[in-house]
Amino acid sequence: MILSIASGKGGTGKTTMAVNMALSIDDVQVLDCDVEEPNVHILLNPDINDVRDVYVLTPKIIEERCDGCGECSKFCNYNALFVTREKAIVFPELCHSCGGCILVCPNDAIVEEKRRIGSLKKGSHKKLELVYGELEVGEPMPLPVIKDVKKCMKKEKNVIIDSPPGTACPLVTSVYGSDFCLLVTEPTPFGLHDLKITVEVVKELSIPIGVIVNMAGVGDNKVYDYCREQNIPILLEIPFDRKIAELYSNGVAFVEKLPSWIEKFQTVWKKIEGKTNC
Repeated sequence: MILSIASGKGGTGKTTMAVNMALSIDDVQVLDCDVEEPNVHILLNPDINDVRDVYVLTPKIIEERCDGCGECSKFCNYNALFVTREKAIVFPELCHSCGGCILVCPNDAIVEEKRRIGSLKKGSHKKLELVYGELEVGEPMPLPVIKDVKKCMKKEKNVIIDSPPGTACPLVTSVYGSDFCLLVTEPTPFGLHDLKITVEVVKELSIPIGVIVNMAGVGDNKVYDYCREQNIPILLEIPFDRKIAELYSNGVAFVEKLPSWIEKFQTVWKKIEGKTNC
């Protein structure tokens, strides 16, 4: 089964749930797709056995062939090319690597070159496999790194995807193709606001959803009312507990010190399997 774990709002405990779920089941691979700020490895402290760079292709102008016609600039919807009377200028951070500028150039004055935008790392913790990406500081587009992380998916295993926060393209790219999406929220107005947006996005992808309420006991009951109105199952509640918070602040997954939670996460996994027929 491919389970993605998401939360429209940052800081709700998405990574905490992903790691504790992964440590509670067998034969699992974790993909950390929050490539702008990956932190699954902080909780797992894996042995890294493979590191490689992630590249994208961007245009390079061959100046002696360029006559300044501007066809490449007209074609590019992302304004990655700007043509003056003297020369053509490339803004590589805006390029989406579509290759269209090469096709429309009448003088074959554009070629592609590789540009490093991040790295991909693989490791293991006990029997658990981890793959995560790190976007280079200052790079604006995480999608190529996310896609490289997902290419490492082993579908013969149970796969848990830790998705980035928000509801934009990085989230959609991360959860796409999942059998089930587990949404982590908190019982606060901010948690409810972003939960509603995320529910709408994931429903557009036709992925079944369930909710984990983290920090239960704070805030109000509006998250529960919303889930009941929308017929969204609440599969688990994590209390607002000092011990759990202390373990997290020390970089420790709480199931490793509070083993009674292992069975609870296993129960959630079985419920999800029943809903997806996986």
